[in-house]
Amino acid sequence: ISMEKESKEKTIRTKEGTVKISDEVVAIIAGLATTEVKGVAGMSGGIVGGLADFVGKKSPAKGVKVDVGDQEVTVDVYVIVEFGVRIPDVAHEIQRKVKKAIEDMTGLTVLETNVHIQGVSFPSEAKEEIK
Repeated sequence: ISMEKESKEKTIRTKEGTVKISDEVVAIIAGLATTEVKGVAGMSGGIVGGLADFVGKKSPAKGVKVDVGDQEVTVDVYVIVEFGVRIPDVAHEIQRKVKKAIEDMTGLTVLETNVHIQGVSFPSEAKEEIK
């Protein structure tokens, strides 16, 4: 019995044939665009035991949820920000970069990008002072 993870795909028909884009690919695009934003320490896998599950920058689709329709997509990103950044500015830049990357690479229209700040990453010196 095969237990393969079912992957949803968006099919785009052209006169030359079809192009299939996996939802996972859209999530990876969003994750990579998010981690390029200055002030983002990493992605969060969600809340685990009341604390943000920090997954770093190595898993670009982690911390991203996409809902892909026929021609549009809604994106939710869960991030950890660096201490000292202005959160509204970082969130706006995430929204701008995610929208541009997905629309440029897939042709889908991004309806909204929801940014969920899950935690703050402190510099190593500050971590030592907190202890």
